[in-house]
Amino acid sequence: MQYSIYQSVKIVDMSDEIMSEVLFHHGEHELVALAVGSSVITHQLGLRQFEVVYDKREGKQQRVNIVDIETDLMVSPAATRVYLEPVTLIIGQHDVGQIF
Repeated sequence: MQYSIYQSVKIVDMSDEIMSEVLFHHGEHELVALAVGSSVITHQLGLRQFEVVYDKREGKQQRVNIVDIETDLMVSPAATRVYLEPVTLIIGQHDVGQIF
């Protein structure tokens, strides 16, 4: 089954003041049946300026739980979206710099 995987990301400053909130798209994936409470392993997220990106440095992976699965029957073919547990990134602490 084809899934679109999303994760809510809150970007805050050092004073814990919310600078922005974004919905990060992890991509489209062909996977077996998923369930709420299951977990996925992916790259950790980081910041490049104010843009949310994968932190692909060695050892930077995360295990994240699925918190919701939504199927949109209003479109054809039906679209299934998977939402991972939200994450908070702190400006200055989660910067990944330039990774090529």
